[in-house]
Order: sequence, then structure tokens, then C-alpha cells
Amino acid sequence: MTATKQWSITVDIDEQEDATLATVSLRTPTGHDVTGVGEAHRNPLDASVPEIGDELAVSRALRNLAERLLHTTEKDISGVTGEPAHLHR
Repeated sequence: MTATKQWSITVDIDEQEDATLATVSLRTPTGHDVTGVGEAHRNPLDASVPEIGDELAVSRALRNLAERLLHTTEKDISGVTGEPAHLHR
């Protein structure tokens, strides 16, 4: 059996002075809500380039989301098998 699935991620970026906060949210088809958060802080000596702060904050949020999704997967595997699950990172 083959299947094509599409999951969507929402990315919200909040910029305030020298800090950027990104929040990424995912709802799986089974109803799991998973959210990741990432921050970036500009060094006061660096030039202000908002795109760089956005990229860094979003990349950190996506990495955090991936870790949380792996944790959710471990819990799901444990629920099915009755055994502790430890996925490689």
C-alpha cells in the first residue's frame, strides 16, 4: 500500500528590539498537537538584520519541534508495545 500525506506546520515570528521568538506548531492527523519554540538574540555590536534573527529563531524552533515529535513517537511506540522506546537522535 502506498500513500501520500501532507502535514502542515504553522510558523509564528515575534520580533521585539534585539530578540526574536519563533513558535512552530504541528497537528498530526491523529490529533497530536506538537509545538516547538526557538529564540534568537542580536549582539548589540552587530548590525540589525531581521532576516537573520528570523532564520535562527525558526531553525531553533524546528529543532525543538523535532525533538518533541520524537518524544511523542517514543510514547506512542511504548503504548503499542508495552516496552520503553528510545529513538536515536
